[in-house]
Amino acid sequence: MCGIWATFGIDGGLSPVCIKCFAAILHRGPDAWRIEQDSREQLAILGFQRLAIVDGLHGMQPMRLHLYPRITLICNGEIYNCNRLRDEFKFTYETNCDVEAIIHCYKNFGIAETVRKLDGVFAFCLVDGDARKVFIARDPYGVRPLFKLSDDKNGVLGICSEGKGLMGLKEKASEVATLGQFPPGHFEEYDIADNNKVTLNKTEQYFKPGSPPRFTPFVPITDLEDLDMYGKTAALLEAACKKRLMSDRRIGCMLSGGLDSSLITALVVKLAKEQNLPYKIQTFAIGMGDSPDLIAARTVADYLGTEHHEIIFDENDVRQALDNVIYHLESYDITTVRASLPMYLLSKYIKENTDTTVIFSGEGADELAQGYIYFRDAPSAKDGHEESIRLLSDIYLYDGLRADRTTSAWSLELRVPFLDIQFTSHYLSLDQNLRQPQDGVEKYLLRNSFSKSGLLPDSILWRHKEAFSDGVASVKKSLFTTISEIVTERLPSEGHKYKGVQPTTQESKYYRYIFEKSFSGQDNFTPYYWMPKWVSVSDPSARFIKHYAAK
Repeated sequence: MCGIWATFGIDGGLSPVCIKCFAAILHRGPDAWRIEQDSREQLAILGFQRLAIVDGLHGMQPMRLHLYPRITLICNGEIYNCNRLRDEFKFTYETNCDVEAIIHCYKNFGIAETVRKLDGVFAFCLVDGDARKVFIARDPYGVRPLFKLSDDKNGVLGICSEGKGLMGLKEKASEVATLGQFPPGHFEEYDIADNNKVTLNKTEQYFKPGSPPRFTPFVPITDLEDLDMYGKTAALLEAACKKRLMSDRRIGCMLSGGLDSSLITALVVKLAKEQNLPYKIQTFAIGMGDSPDLIAARTVADYLGTEHHEIIFDENDVRQALDNVIYHLESYDITTVRASLPMYLLSKYIKENTDTTVIFSGEGADELAQGYIYFRDAPSAKDGHEESIRLLSDIYLYDGLRADRTTSAWSLELRVPFLDIQFTSHYLSLDQNLRQPQDGVEKYLLRNSFSKSGLLPDSILWRHKEAFSDGVASVKKSLFTTISEIVTERLPSEGHKYKGVQPTTQESKYYRYIFEKSFSGQDNFTPYYWMPKWVSVSDPSARFIKHYAAK
């Protein structure tokens, strides 16, 4: 996890506004920073905020190689198949930094093939000085964030890992300028004109959820031929965790005690032992008071033998964090803000009290494996499948955004194996009927895939969803009460009319009010409120759905 920032075509060079914008993402890379400008591309400025995870000595960016001195790269990401690409195509690497593979792929295959050959998560900007081109790209599910400022009237382009790093520039841009998230699974090509202004030349979508890998897969097809669908599912999720162990920093796991985080933690612990990591895996759980989540997570941690940390938060923590959470999220979505509070506070604890920097979590499982309770009301298996595709397509706006921002706010790097390309391609290719909830149990296929593995006991593996809905189910009543009190105290009495989706409750009005303080006019950052489907509810919380039965 790092922060990337660049501008093209802005007259006046590195202005105080530019410096302030660049500094707004310092939390994403506290280890080092650099801003570069090359006189041959006079209006191109590239910046990088580094969180050193791999190759601390040579991994600084913007990156240039002696072999290709006119190619400049800034990238926030991890390329898990960097060594496979090196061996397959006989690349000569200059560093031990995984993102170097992007430069070699580009020079050998062009940008369109490069993004398809990358097994990893990434948001990058590549400048080809000889060709007078700028390329930007984002990974298939948008695990790594990327925002784009476009001012076609003035030939200006700006990119940044977070929107806050471009807001100051947007305010000084023309009336036709736009700022928003760059879509996952896409790349764009820009031309640099003689006057150093830029023009969009091409936009292409290279991936849709469920698409098979175009790169040589981590697990060869031949290794899966003798396995049934359950065996393949288990093998590919384990492989997704294995490839993500690439790190020079300590690895830990967020653990709620629910199925998703328990599976990932169990696999990471197993693999850490196999690879002889020189430390015990730390696990982290959070709750309010005597939270059932804390009890469940403790049970899993005890079974796996992790170095377990329990964090208890109260209403004072919520009061202090709420406004900051909305600022870091850059969203006013109701369920995203609610679910982000515990994860933000948990990340704060990890940063301030441990040396763990790389964090595994279970994000993506609910979208992929139909884990939300409302999937029980899907009219058909086809409807359930299509909803999974929709949720995965938009995960970068909601749960994916939450996971990135709450951890990056505290300079942690998040890894999400459930969104692995080979794994998601396999899972979405399975019979739609089998991927539906079975007998009132969600993720039945996923649970069954590990039922005979010995990885976790049945008492953990088949624990029902209701006790952990939305990741904060057991703390919701106290959390909602605290939020309601905060809203009553802080929300101004005068009403506001906003562009875009309209807040209708006091809670949503407060979130929008705080959002507008830092991101005025950027209603497009939250295109709609996340809500359950096929059920008649006015609140996104699962506790309002008839199936919900938290104890």
